[in-house]
Amino acid sequence: MKLNLQTRNREDVMIVHCHGRIVYRDEAAALSRLVGQIIANRGKVLLDLSGVSFIDGAGMGELVLLHTWAQSRNAELKCANPSPLVRELFDLTNLNSVLEVHADLDDALAALQSSAYDSEELCADC
Repeated sequence: MKLNLQTRNREDVMIVHCHGRIVYRDEAAALSRLVGQIIANRGKVLLDLSGVSFIDGAGMGELVLLHTWAQSRNAELKCANPSPLVRELFDLTNLNSVLEVHADLDDALAALQSSAYDSEELCADC
């Protein structure tokens, strides 16, 4: 099953719903292109991983690359709702210590919104 990516806005956050496999080549490249564009234009991305049936090492590497790129651009990338298989792989590879992974979309959205308030408070002190 190929990777199908659907997007929707929720206030200032772009949610990317991922369905299928995040694997080497076309799937990982498609995710990277889409999320890279969003990071460049919007700054806040939430990956809904509930529909991901499989992720390989290249797919996990792509997530780390996107996370690193988001940080370098002062953008935010969070993951939510990983399927049990994806959650287990994140735990085994310790990827959950690099990526911010939330149990559901609401928790991740709340984290994105609270980080915006934290930034505003920091800037108010500048």
